[in-house]
Amino acid sequence: MDDQTLEIRIEQGLDKIRPEQWDSLGVDYNPFLSHAFLHGLEIHGCVGDEFGWYPRHITIWEKDQLIAACPTYIKTNSYGEFVFDWSWASAYERSGGRYYPKIVCGIPYTPTPGKRLLVHPDHPDPKRLKLIMIDAAIEMTRNAEYSGMHWLFTDKDDTALLSDKGLIMRMGCQYHWHNNSYQDFDDFLSRFSSKKRKNVKRERRLVQEQNLKLETYEGPEISDELWETFYQFYVDTFDKKSGIPTLTLPFFKDMGRKLGKQIILIMASDRDGYVAGAINFASKDRLYGRYWGTRREDYDSLHFETCFYQGIEYAIDRGMHCYEPGAQGEHKIPRGFLPTPTWSAHWLNDQGFSDVIRRYCDQEIRLMKDQCKELFSLSPFREGAQPPEQLPPEDT
Repeated sequence: MDDQTLEIRIEQGLDKIRPEQWDSLGVDYNPFLSHAFLHGLEIHGCVGDEFGWYPRHITIWEKDQLIAACPTYIKTNSYGEFVFDWSWASAYERSGGRYYPKIVCGIPYTPTPGKRLLVHPDHPDPKRLKLIMIDAAIEMTRNAEYSGMHWLFTDKDDTALLSDKGLIMRMGCQYHWHNNSYQDFDDFLSRFSSKKRKNVKRERRLVQEQNLKLETYEGPEISDELWETFYQFYVDTFDKKSGIPTLTLPFFKDMGRKLGKQIILIMASDRDGYVAGAINFASKDRLYGRYWGTRREDYDSLHFETCFYQGIEYAIDRGMHCYEPGAQGEHKIPRGFLPTPTWSAHWLNDQGFSDVIRRYCDQEIRLMKDQCKELFSLSPFREGAQPPEQLPPEDT
């Protein structure tokens, strides 16, 4: 490096980095970027050999002070990324290459946009440190002869910088809710068209008529017994879908202790006990819906109430700006969650393959923008009543 006061280190875990060091890097109360969350995944068996996530965090130090970092992993599969590249892997391997291992910068099992290039907020030249980390990641990928380096769910600033560096950009689409200074849930619904408003009210009424009780618990209020009940719902959901429940019960309990009120558990019960639950995480102004599970599938509209409407009420009550209920799901649109672009950036080692993927992604972006605009026609809001943040993307 040209500056002898800086040192790049590749850390195979966060155990040697103190929580206050990592969390000083502009994490901004984001639960998924916190030392507690990322280190919790490592110490509770949620990443590693069993699941193909191997921590290789890129860090920059200045006189033993951590000044920049990005959460980085060697991957031996594409599970838990939510930027789907299995077709890339298949094409790469059919042409005689080896797609795995690859390297990703992102949050395991967590498709939430946010900072990926973390820099101490007091540093005078954050852009330079970010560029150093990008170059270091590419160099690590090149030297190991891995197929590529991928930055997943980048925020606006990191997306712009990675694009300026000439990386391949890929657009996705999620469905987010934005607060338009709503006073309460009824005020929110008053902005809907009559038909869509009646549908939401009907769904909420159906839950009440089934004598279901909804309760909200924040981190310190969640007992071990409650965690064990929710965890069984979580595991059952993956079993029903033939998926892999990668997060462990000790991980959830640890997060309840360490993240405090940044963990919100919404539980539904009938007269025989709990029947369903959904877990949310929170930053200062955003709510993130993550996992849902139930022991019964025959309750009408319970999923919508537990995963959508209770979260919206929680966000309004606390003046939160945004609610991100998770990846995918066009069924979220008529309930107030509108199409929102997401971004990832990709560097591929094979130049010929890189050129093909770049053309593919360029075409995909055009199609995704058209799709987002078309999906806006399903918006439940009356004309002029939706938040300014949720306008159809024109030049995204």
